[in-house]
Amino acid sequence: MKHDPIEPPAADAREHLIVIGNGMAGCRAVEELLARDPARYRVTIIGAEPLVNYNRIMLSPVLAGEKSFEDIVINDAGWYADNGITLLSGDPVAAIDRAARTVTTRSGLTLAYDRLLIATGSDPFVIPVPGHDLPGVVSFRDMRDVEAMLAAAARGGSAVVIGGGLLGLEAAHGLSLRGMRVTVLHLMPTLMERQLDEAAAWLLKSALEARGQTVLTGADTAAILGDGRVEAVRLKDGTEIAADLVVMAVGIRPAVALARAAGLDVGRGIRVDDHMVTSDPAVLAVGECVEHEGQVYGLVAPLWDMCRALADGLVGTPSGYRPAPTATKLKVAGLDVFSAGDFAVGDGAEDIVLRDASRGIYKRVVVRDDRVVGAVLYGDTADGNWYFDLLKRGESVAPFRDALIFGQAFAAESAPADPRAAVAALSDGAEICGCNGVSKGKVLACIDGGAHGLDAVRAGCKASASCGACTGTVEALLAWRLDGAVETGPKTLCRCTSFGHDDVRREIVAQGMRSIPEVMQRLHWSTPDGCASCRPALNYYLLCALPGDYVDDQQSRFVNERLHANIQKDGTYSVVPRMWGGITSPRELRAIADVVEKYDAPMVKVTGGQRLDIFGIRKEDLPAVWADLNAAGMVSGHAYGKALRTVKTCVGSEWCRFGTQDSTGLGVRIERATWGSWMPHKFKIAVSGCPRNCAEATIKDFGMVCVDSGYELHVGGNGGIKVRATDLLCKVATEREAIEMCAAFIQLYREEARYLERTAPWIERVGLAYVQSRLLPDADARAELAQRFWFSQQFTQDDPWAARAAGAEREHHAPMARFQPQEEMA
Repeated sequence: MKHDPIEPPAADAREHLIVIGNGMAGCRAVEELLARDPARYRVTIIGAEPLVNYNRIMLSPVLAGEKSFEDIVINDAGWYADNGITLLSGDPVAAIDRAARTVTTRSGLTLAYDRLLIATGSDPFVIPVPGHDLPGVVSFRDMRDVEAMLAAAARGGSAVVIGGGLLGLEAAHGLSLRGMRVTVLHLMPTLMERQLDEAAAWLLKSALEARGQTVLTGADTAAILGDGRVEAVRLKDGTEIAADLVVMAVGIRPAVALARAAGLDVGRGIRVDDHMVTSDPAVLAVGECVEHEGQVYGLVAPLWDMCRALADGLVGTPSGYRPAPTATKLKVAGLDVFSAGDFAVGDGAEDIVLRDASRGIYKRVVVRDDRVVGAVLYGDTADGNWYFDLLKRGESVAPFRDALIFGQAFAAESAPADPRAAVAALSDGAEICGCNGVSKGKVLACIDGGAHGLDAVRAGCKASASCGACTGTVEALLAWRLDGAVETGPKTLCRCTSFGHDDVRREIVAQGMRSIPEVMQRLHWSTPDGCASCRPALNYYLLCALPGDYVDDQQSRFVNERLHANIQKDGTYSVVPRMWGGITSPRELRAIADVVEKYDAPMVKVTGGQRLDIFGIRKEDLPAVWADLNAAGMVSGHAYGKALRTVKTCVGSEWCRFGTQDSTGLGVRIERATWGSWMPHKFKIAVSGCPRNCAEATIKDFGMVCVDSGYELHVGGNGGIKVRATDLLCKVATEREAIEMCAAFIQLYREEARYLERTAPWIERVGLAYVQSRLLPDADARAELAQRFWFSQQFTQDDPWAARAAGAEREHHAPMARFQPQEEMA
């Protein structure tokens, strides 16, 4: 999306600062300048991309489907307007005339400057092998690259990623999650050789291979093959690897072409002094494009230090940039990695190593003269900041040398259980947020300045505002500094709005809103298209409020719900057909066996919900798999959905000598009545035929325990990470009453719980007494809730698999066996 330029006031006598580059460094420099003297300069920012400023570090989560573009925006359009900044996006600078002090954009626009800041960043390095310019060969540097990879992933097939550094591994991870078969080629013997030693790199390679990726080290690319489009990659040893997409991620180099053409002093980067001034006093440079004392930098921490030095110089209080030790704390394909300093042993240095292969943990600290000079952590990086703080301060570790490798808590004289003690022991210069270069001292200054909650700290100093890896440390600092009196504030639906979940639901009904854009418009969303957090929630709230009227927005659903299958860590999918009450038949078993063999599924697993889960299905095979299962009369088990998952049963009175009621038949009837209904979160039901509770009804969202006198109904159970036993809702005498109570409870939960809130935390929040007050005393009110549920079920899509498989080669018909409660209960 291209933003219209925001023009400055017509009569403005301030010096004109033009910034070439709308990326992280250029905008951060402007932020630092505004913090010191917001009225000093008239600012124009010129960006090559037709976008606002966003966090390039977070492109990987966008590729992986974990975040949307809106989630990674640093400065939205409002920031430019609020600060009187003119933004010219999508029109890069083509030439600099230093004599006339002007810049000219590609469209021909010429602007005069008093001071010019070059923040052009870096360009991806493309190996000049034959075929490098074929369609289907992309780099991984900006949103355009991500969009190209997403388009390729949507078509499926194979991807080859050339480069086993951070960017390459992140690209491989994202493409694998999107369903592509991925091969990583790396020239060096070990992955991420600049950040990891050989042992840590081996653990990383093993973990990636366990996720289904192929990783080839020592692989030298000879050519990229294809007739009009990429088809394969050939290595110098003759190996050919099929590829529908090739991602070049072999490194970056400073983008200096514009500066060189303007006659500035350029080496590896644009040469600058301690104040970020180039060979022309009117021209400054900052970021990955610069060279300072022979060094170029790619990590954010030194870039932020450069921005601070530059801003000091622009307001007349020069401080000067001095390089400082840097650490690398990363999450590579979901795996935690940390490195700092020199981890090559020599000159009297010694290694201290902890290796726990079964847990995937490796820690190595390099010590010289009783001082930490390097550290490599894999799998458990919690003590990374502490090791880095010791390294920077040069503190002697002799007093706790024997416990050093076990971390800060063990090295302390007494190991405190309170994490606040650990953050209190860090020096003020200790880095807390690597993404934004924020130290402990800056976080504390922000807190002391009135930021008494996590969101306030994020807004004030940006700590924890990017990848979130440091959130726990920031929360510990808040708790320590404020002695536990941390402000939580009202929880909003997301950062796009000041409204909470309950407020949004109430306003949808009160104002009769009927679409996601209408909600965002009327409730003044801060981002025009919302984000990955609010769109699924709004889609659900509208579905619940307007059954039969609102049209489900598939693009606002999570990837599993869009594809009607569960994505696995290797990028393949699992498919779970529904088995009513856990009962199956020879026809269904034959259909599943045929699908497993036909599509070469590597595993079939009996689930805890009494069904069969088919693993290893490729994305491109999903429609045909659905078609085959539908043809055998099997429908979706919604194992992917915020919906009814399963109804677990025991055999009950029909077979078991202890059974008191027909638990199997009741479970089947309940499942046929409730399946397919969208809910705030996943929902599980179980029916046990006697108090022995073989179906585990007392850890389900809704559980029925059959007794001689009828049915005990239980609610709010959870058998996951935090196990919660159910609360007894009530006892009823008949099956009809049990079914009606189940429907009424589900509808109350659907109408009042917050999106992504399971029944257990919902009941803990509102109280069991409240739920009972809504369901037990007033039979008419209970019946109305149940009827609203039955009404909404009329408009539930009978079988998403049938709809998604409509384009399959073979026509088929999937019989919809949906229980009609109104008729049976009449």
